[in-house]
Amino acid sequence: MQQRIAALIHAYAGQGFHRTGTDVDQASGEWLAGAAGDIGLRPMLEEFSLRRIDIRDASLTLDGRKIEGLPLFDGGFTGPTGIEGRLGSLGSGAPIAFAELAPNAADAGALGEARRQNLHQAIVVVTRGARPGFCPSNADSFLRPFGSPVLQVGSEHASFMADCAQRNAKAVLTAHVERAQIRAFNVVVSVSGANTSLAPLVVMTPRSGWWSCASERGGGLACWLEIMRAVRDAKPVRDVLFVASSGHELGHLGLDAFIERRPGLVSQAKAWIHLGANIGAAQGPANILQASDEEMEQMMAAAMTEAGLRIDRRHPRDVEPLGEARNIHRGGGRFISIIGKNDLFHSPVDRGPEVIDLNVIERFAKAFATVATSLAVA
Repeated sequence: MQQRIAALIHAYAGQGFHRTGTDVDQASGEWLAGAAGDIGLRPMLEEFSLRRIDIRDASLTLDGRKIEGLPLFDGGFTGPTGIEGRLGSLGSGAPIAFAELAPNAADAGALGEARRQNLHQAIVVVTRGARPGFCPSNADSFLRPFGSPVLQVGSEHASFMADCAQRNAKAVLTAHVERAQIRAFNVVVSVSGANTSLAPLVVMTPRSGWWSCASERGGGLACWLEIMRAVRDAKPVRDVLFVASSGHELGHLGLDAFIERRPGLVSQAKAWIHLGANIGAAQGPANILQASDEEMEQMMAAAMTEAGLRIDRRHPRDVEPLGEARNIHRGGGRFISIIGKNDLFHSPVDRGPEVIDLNVIERFAKAFATVATSLAVA
């Protein structure tokens, strides 16, 4: 199993930048469908549409230096000439504000408030992950963009930009993009059960994201295929649906499309198993167990203990869950979800064999397979 997992993640990460709706995303989906076909199952490619953002210029020109970046995909954009003005601190009233941003926190705190109130003509943010460098945020409001343009840049520029903000240096921020109406797709596989009148089980994992995503997405994809093998051999009594969704970094567009095709599935399914980010990440590893109810939580906890895995944190059930489990929670469905911790989360250097722990991924694959087969045959 470890050899299969290593080969799969190596191939996936080597494909390039897994951004939704790109050539890499399409080729990667077709490759993943082929992997499911090699198990002896019939994958489907389910399309959904979106207006892809194609970047023409995303940069900040400041004190004679041009800094390349990436705009938030759920904020505003500029024309080709950008926005010119003095750089100052967030909330200072300067035309262009300077701030810092942790991954996926762009709509929270002072930055989120400044965006909602349009306090500045533009904002430039230094991304702050667990490691130095660049780690962009997802666009949870991709279909409902708001606020002024926000340009994200790497943390290596932090001290220079902070000094310029103190001096209210002149700057030009450009977030010039074009839109292309395109179609992306989810990879969907069904394992038929003996009694199709029973509520199905659903196993889901995202397959898109920022950069190569070796440790962010690789573990979930590997577990997805290993669960598929186990369920196929278990001869389930109920149908088991598997979906690897694109659109993760764009507010879970792909999962929403999958659900919209199947009205009532969220609440009517036997359960949803969510294979979240960073499963088996080797850099700063930890995990969060999320579950809709006590029975689901104890089922996953027992399987993890049997597989020799610890539970680092249990997500409170009165707090909205993270990742795609959120969609199921909002729809009143039952779910189990694992999300890992990873110092290379959203980092361009999330690639190479050293970023994953094959032993941990194999153990998670076995734990998830135990839970899935138990639910599929009951």
